[in-house]
Amino acid sequence: MTARLSFEYELNVLKENLKEMGQLIEAAIEKTLKAFETQDEVLSKDIIQGDRTINDIEKTIESRCLSLILKQQPVARDLRIVTTALKVVTDMERIGDHAADIAELIIREKRQPIYNLAKHIPEMGRVAKEMVHDAVQAFTSLNMEDAKEIIKRDDVVDDLFDKVKEEVASLLRSSSEHVDQCVDILMIAKYFERIGDHAVNICEWTEFRETGSVNNIRIL
Repeated sequence: MTARLSFEYELNVLKENLKEMGQLIEAAIEKTLKAFETQDEVLSKDIIQGDRTINDIEKTIESRCLSLILKQQPVARDLRIVTTALKVVTDMERIGDHAADIAELIIREKRQPIYNLAKHIPEMGRVAKEMVHDAVQAFTSLNMEDAKEIIKRDDVVDDLFDKVKEEVASLLRSSSEHVDQCVDILMIAKYFERIGDHAVNICEWTEFRETGSVNNIRIL
């Protein structure tokens, strides 16, 4: 196998690893939404346990990227392909972390169901999950137009976050009974908002992979 063919083979394996990791984090978000609705402690613990698998595949991808850089010494566009994978996998790992963080809060709040106190969180999670799915797909297929469209959806997540804050403020004005729950609701909403931000980051690295620029700033 020639050096070029070997490089192309390794890139294809890398792409499959990224798709697998994308499926894992998307499933984690889906489970998180279900656990939030049902206050399912067993499912929440499963999410936390699954984060270890996400961390393991992150290490596999990082190792593969570093091996490609050392052995193949890629330049120009080839180098961007590998370096963006390193960047994207970090955002994907953080998405997994946020899903586990939410699961920990759900376990803590199992004594006091909070689903009905925050009506906009499920919608936040749904939009964020779709952004993650589409962002990973746009990155692996190098679809610049889709990436740009996904970035715009972050405004929807931000608007829903504002609505959650309004819900929490209203609860606190009416009663001090749910103070602890309100704090946790805000934290859960913030984690979903951050998941949306990481999806945006993935889309921006999609732009960089193709052009060498992010937000019209030339990097490589």
